Amino acid sequence: MYILGIDPGTKCGWAVLDSDGKHIASGVWDLKPKRHEGGGMRFLRLRGYLEGIRRSTPIKAIAYEEVRRHMGVDAAHIYGGIIAKIGEFGEEHRIPYRGIPVGTVKKHATGNGAASKEAMIAAARSRFGISPEDDNHADALMIAECFRAELAA
Repeated sequence: MYILGIDPGTKCGWAVLDSDGKHIASGVWDLKPKRHEGGGMRFLRLRGYLEGIRRSTPIKAIAYEEVRRHMGVDAAHIYGGIIAKIGEFGEEHRIPYRGIPVGTVKKHATGNGAASKEAMIAAARSRFGISPEDDNHADALMIAECFRAELAA
């Protein structure tokens, strides 16, 4: 079984783990609209990335970071659109999906539900033996791992 973890945002972290927690693939998708593109392009771009993963890896579950507080209105709108696309994709392909609260992911990764970005990067580096590109990448790895551990329990 393969699990896709997503840290929703314009710099969208993603990670695929197998059921044993082995790192398969991960990175950061840049969803920022390019020059002369409308705001909806970020969602079309996300859809393309999700389809690409589905074609190459038989994803059986998707977990994303559930955020309850945003720094601004634009961030909240972008987050909502990304979650809508994840939900649509999951429903269309019959892939279960669910949000995991930020504090739950941080506590699973570091033992501290209010862990810093640096602590999350260090936890991902230690757990997977790779150097995450940034905190979005690290968060996606740990979101997938948190969900994998939950499913295994």
